Amino acid sequence: MLPATFKLCAGISYRHLRNMTGLRRQAAVAFSQGLDKLTFAGPGPSKWISQVRRRSSLLSSLLEEKPFSEVEMTYIKQGEEALQKSLRILGEQDGWKTETTAENGDKVLSKVLPDVGKVFRLEVVVEQPLNSVYQELVERMEQMGDWNPSIKEIKILQKIGKDTVITHETAAATPGNVVGPRDFVSVRCSRRRGSTCVLAGMATHYGAMPEQKGFIRAENGPTCMVLRPLAGDPSQTQLTWLLSIDLKGWLPKTIINQVLSQTQVDFANHLRKRLATTATPTAVSCCRLDTATPLRSINP
Repeated sequence: MLPATFKLCAGISYRHLRNMTGLRRQAAVAFSQGLDKLTFAGPGPSKWISQVRRRSSLLSSLLEEKPFSEVEMTYIKQGEEALQKSLRILGEQDGWKTETTAENGDKVLSKVLPDVGKVFRLEVVVEQPLNSVYQELVERMEQMGDWNPSIKEIKILQKIGKDTVITHETAAATPGNVVGPRDFVSVRCSRRRGSTCVLAGMATHYGAMPEQKGFIRAENGPTCMVLRPLAGDPSQTQLTWLLSIDLKGWLPKTIINQVLSQTQVDFANHLRKRLATTATPTAVSCCRLDTATPLRSINP
């Protein structure tokens, strides 16, 4: 079975067969079934099988939608990379330092990573169900500038499949114009595993959105938000926000750290106010998260 499966998968690599969606889908399904049989057949190279399955699960979900161009696949892979890097950072429990603790229990922590720099981690509980929080942060993403004073505008430049988008974000001026005008171009993706949603992103290059006059093109990522029903009370949502930003330009680190940590605290308060007026029990539409992703490692 497996040799035939590999031949079928290899067939889609030929140029004249690449656009045959049915064959691509058949190859992905056959490949997955072949691995299933090997996995339960007894002793064998389970390590490499699990590694391949980790990739093939994503491939199968993508081929179920439509064929993607090489450029689109590049963005999809960037979104996946942002998600994996973010979860690895959140999974490392040691080294976090408390930056701010609010009276309502909201907490901002930080740590310095050799290859990333200083990252910030917001831990809050939002008094709304996960569906409502997801709807506001993803489905109504372009309306975020209406309620979050730190954002002037978010525009979706391109949608790729069900769970990947390219966005352009313009940051609002900070009080006293301490941080000048910044904008960001990012790839964002959403995944779901059971009742947990992960929204991840990182800076990317998008030819149709070059650097804008009057703005410094800053970079974010890896960054992500993890949404989970609060243990014991699914009517509330536990939100973890990993923030990593390079604002570029000449700014003292003390100012950057103060601005970013305060931005996270303010975001939680503004989100609560927004949800109090707009939250409705809608269905969560984020895609299934590959079961190989170690969400268990990000429990605070």
